[in-house]
Amino acid sequence: MELQRTAELLEASLDPRQNKQAELALRQEEKKPGYSVSLLQIVAGSDTFSNTVRLASALCFKNFLKRNWTDEEGNHKLPQNEVDTIKQELVGLMISVTPNIQSQLGDAVGIIADSDFWERWTTLVDDLVSRLTPNNTTVNIGVLQVAHSIFKRWRPLYRSDELFTEINHVLEKFGTPFLALLGSTDQLIEQNKANKSVLQQLFNLLNLMIKLLYDLSCQDLGPVFEDNLPTLIALLQKYLMFDSPFLHNDVDDESGPLEYVKSGILEVLTLYVQKYEDVFGAHVDSFIGSTWNLLTTIGPETKHDILTSKALHFLTSVTKIQQHAQAFNNEANMGQVIERVILPNLALRDSDLELFEDEPIEFIRRDLEGSDNDTRRRAATDFLRGLMVQFEKMVTEVVFKYINHYLAEYSSYPQDKWRSKDTAVYLFSSIAATGSVTASQGVKSTNPLVNIVEFFQNNIAADLVSEGAVEPILRVDAIKYLYTFRSQISRNEWRDAFPLLVRHLASSNYVVYTYAAIAVERVLALTDDKRQPIIDTDSVAPLGKDLLDHLFKLIEKDNQTDKSQAATKLQENEFLMRCVMRVLIVIKDAIISLTTNALQHFVGITETICANPSNPRFCYYHFEAIGALIRFAAPSQPQLVETTLYPPFARILQEDIQDFMPYVIQLFAALLEANPSASLSDYYKSLIPGLLTRDLWLSKGNIPALTRLLTSIISRGASDIVSNDQIVPVLGIFQQLILLKSTEVYAFELIECILINFPSTVLDTYYAPVMQALLTRLDKNKTDAFSSRFVRLYHFISANGDRGLGTDFFIKIIDQVQSGVFVPLYLNVILPETPKLARPLDKKTAIISLTKTLTDSVAFAEKYKKGWGFTCNALLQLLVNPPVPSTSDDFIDDHDVDDMSFGVGFTQLTTIKKPARDPWPQITNVKSWVSETLNAANSRDGGKITTYANLQLTDEVRHTLGTYMQM
Repeated sequence: MELQRTAELLEASLDPRQNKQAELALRQEEKKPGYSVSLLQIVAGSDTFSNTVRLASALCFKNFLKRNWTDEEGNHKLPQNEVDTIKQELVGLMISVTPNIQSQLGDAVGIIADSDFWERWTTLVDDLVSRLTPNNTTVNIGVLQVAHSIFKRWRPLYRSDELFTEINHVLEKFGTPFLALLGSTDQLIEQNKANKSVLQQLFNLLNLMIKLLYDLSCQDLGPVFEDNLPTLIALLQKYLMFDSPFLHNDVDDESGPLEYVKSGILEVLTLYVQKYEDVFGAHVDSFIGSTWNLLTTIGPETKHDILTSKALHFLTSVTKIQQHAQAFNNEANMGQVIERVILPNLALRDSDLELFEDEPIEFIRRDLEGSDNDTRRRAATDFLRGLMVQFEKMVTEVVFKYINHYLAEYSSYPQDKWRSKDTAVYLFSSIAATGSVTASQGVKSTNPLVNIVEFFQNNIAADLVSEGAVEPILRVDAIKYLYTFRSQISRNEWRDAFPLLVRHLASSNYVVYTYAAIAVERVLALTDDKRQPIIDTDSVAPLGKDLLDHLFKLIEKDNQTDKSQAATKLQENEFLMRCVMRVLIVIKDAIISLTTNALQHFVGITETICANPSNPRFCYYHFEAIGALIRFAAPSQPQLVETTLYPPFARILQEDIQDFMPYVIQLFAALLEANPSASLSDYYKSLIPGLLTRDLWLSKGNIPALTRLLTSIISRGASDIVSNDQIVPVLGIFQQLILLKSTEVYAFELIECILINFPSTVLDTYYAPVMQALLTRLDKNKTDAFSSRFVRLYHFISANGDRGLGTDFFIKIIDQVQSGVFVPLYLNVILPETPKLARPLDKKTAIISLTKTLTDSVAFAEKYKKGWGFTCNALLQLLVNPPVPSTSDDFIDDHDVDDMSFGVGFTQLTTIKKPARDPWPQITNVKSWVSETLNAANSRDGGKITTYANLQLTDEVRHTLGTYMQM
């Protein structure tokens, strides 16, 4: 019965009309014992449940393990019997299911392996080996899928003893059977060359084995492979050149098993060239020949794109080794390389033009520098640049012959030969850029043998300036040229070029106006070496209204009547929203006069995308743009901004739209912080009960934003929280956060806010339990990070004596917890950790804390007299390199969103990043302040500082203290 209910909920979770309620119900179900095993039973129930429900169950199982397999210490959160059952059943189940379900279970295996393999799952490799068969391809594919799910984790890892112990454990058990299976698979392929279905299945297996060869070799070439290298090389060479009509795919845009096997082999070859040239070097030349034959015989169809790209990557890796690069070191050979390999893969194909017209956003994403690693153009460019590193002058001269040829061809027949110009521009860009191309600056270093600006003026500018008909791709080429070489163009040159980019936002062509938006955004973000913008606020502010109106118009056009379709279409183009964000950042306060109009657009877009969040990058930039609006407009128009944004933001919280909640919570906090002196409005008061619900804090992705919002509310509405008896749940949140390493930093932020904003009469009964929780963590689960943050809290309390806290207050609370514990705490934790404080504000707080301890603490004057001397020594040590006051900097850093996806946790909105706040801005010179404070106390209390110094300090330290007091 329970199994059937879970299956029904899984089916309901696939229905947009029921999915929210179903997901909430599943979250309740997962609290029951054996829930994970039930999900596996549903996956296994091919006779009972539909494939869609089984797939949903596999996905749910994977996500459940992500949240519940281990805690922060690596301990299993599930009962041991459930853990054992999962491990026993998962491998066999994965072998028996369909590929789409297999993929989800493979991810689940990877999650388990991250924490358990190999020491807590010692039987796994033996289990895998025992299931391998000499001739059952289906079973072998299932077994190797499990193996690949585990071993591919090694690819991005740094070398370590633990990692190599794990790899050696695997190779000792798995290496020889793997090679045996590779040999038997080769034999089966030979025996079944005429059997199409069997051959295709065997190549699927071979593809997986090539992936595993990469996995098993990615960190080191184990003895089992080095000893059998000739056999391996022969097999790789054989299948790199293998062909069969049964493996050809009739669909031009879909790669088949033959392409995937050869691509995998080339990835392995690239790895071996890069890491194992000492043993592999003798075989490189033969693979250069094979790869050359491959590149010069395969066609331009898109199904060959990945294979072509991998082949070019291999040749690029070869060019980095001097002795192998010599194969290309003469003009005749170089001309052959350019003509037969580079040019065919740089030239636009009909399929590229179809993509340009039919799927323009996909064309842009593939074409953008840095985002098209698997396209032919990118791979050919990398190969050409690799040759440039070795033979710069020769490559430049040879390539320029082709550039001039194509430009002349275009000049003779501009209507028919515009593709020739596109090739010429791409060729020039490929040889003009040297080094890496950065997202923030574009090309930073160039080929000294070419002139970037001159080539633009002579060959490209006309396509940007012309009012007449110009082939759209040539317009794009012109815009992309400015985008790529933006750092090579001077500030004065940008004054002329920037308006041309802005003008092309009005193009009717999707790719042209999108590329214009991309270029405008990146140029507006461009700064010089002093972080000063190349195009300043005064230049952009007069254009602000027209720019924003036009960008919003482009984003909002073609809206569909269906809400879900409208949401998907509107979110399609993240580049336009990123440009909106950048314009708001650059025009700063000039947005104030445009606030009402901008708010209307943002509210409308927010309401639309709530129906179906589909593009995480668009959504990120959307909320960053709202953040920029709040940052610059809310301080002067708090009522307008708050009242307009509250309804859509409240809806997101009420409807539990998880993908947007961390953003909205941050924005709510920023709205509060923009008007710090105001009382708490009813809007925010209504948020407090929900904000104090413990379940809301269970999602780690919400915690940074929730902490910021709660501390912002406390800062403005502490009295409301007190009057509503909400202090206990606030402290409950603190206790929940302090338990885990991943959330302890937010616990400290919260407790500092509580201590400074609530009156001691309210907190008096809670001080000791709070301190008990902190000391328990310090005693039983201390980390360097926790110790440092605890010491920061101590100095924060000690430095705030004028606000009812102070050193003696801290000692009093500590004594309530455990009498006599302060001395070892002070000597063994606080004093040793204080010099390690790195942030200038933390050092400043510590200096104020130690100074006030010397001048104001009764406990140190009467009870801990030796401690007075230790404290003075610690103070003087900090004063050797006093913290320098930070300069205000309104520069907003970019956030890398290349790998952004929904559900990955917290993402900081940089436009509203909370600045570090100095609680003592009036103290600008700490040395002078220390001198004044010590002298004032000395005068006030009849020379007590001098008396204590004579009693507790050595002559040298006393002299140093006297020097500071005389400043």
